[in-house]
Amino acid sequence: MNNYLIPANSKKSQLILGFFTPLDLILFGTGCSLTILLLMLVKNANMLEMIIILLPALITGFLVTPVLYYHNVLQFIINVLTYISNPRRYYWKGWCVKYETNDK
Repeated sequence: MNNYLIPANSKKSQLILGFFTPLDLILFGTGCSLTILLLMLVKNANMLEMIIILLPALITGFLVTPVLYYHNVLQFIINVLTYISNPRRYYWKGWCVKYETNDK
């Protein structure tokens, strides 16, 4: 028989702290590391320079913030980047096309 009922939140238990994938933490860690490096290198920064220095941590923090449909949006962005970086010809017939067969 092998009919299994899988709870709706079963994938959430596979995430780190229930929210983050390893890619999320790598992305956020890279942004924070870059920001810390820039803070150590730049001396006597004015307000505009400080905002620019903090941008890597702010942008990556915004990207990994767990919001509704976040992973769907992330997968869409990954698909768009994959499509742009590796152009192919995609054929689409739609889901409503009636496929005729010659089976008799």
